[in-house]
Amino acid sequence: MNSTPSKREKFKNWRARRPFWGATLSILAGIVILSVPVQLYEIAAVPGSMVVVGLLLGGLPLLMGILALIFPKLSTLLGIITIFSAVLSILGALGGFLVGTLLGIVGGAMQIAWKPVIASADSGEHPEQKPEAEKEVASGKELSLE
Repeated sequence: MNSTPSKREKFKNWRARRPFWGATLSILAGIVILSVPVQLYEIAAVPGSMVVVGLLLGGLPLLMGILALIFPKLSTLLGIITIFSAVLSILGALGGFLVGTLLGIVGGAMQIAWKPVIASADSGEHPEQKPEAEKEVASGKELSLE
């Protein structure tokens, strides 16, 4: 049997140490929310326009999703900011016609609920049964595949 892990196994192990689906939904929510103010960007210079606010509130869920993938330890804080900005985007960007708002709420909630799991390809036990997984991720140690 080949001792080096495949790309799929490496990705699975990387994904298990991050709030992958919550961050992905948050990134998708940011893209959907940003679609409305980007279409109205030509009139952004008009005084009293909410397009700039829409760009800001649409960019926050996108940024929070990217940061959740990079800094998984901050997923709870980033999830809260994602939910707030997705709800507030209704004012400035119509919430991406509410689809972006719903994606942002679900993605933020998934980021808040995420618990670190250490996935091991050659381990026979389930990753959920490893109590040291949360301590390893909290301490910032990266797992080496040996």
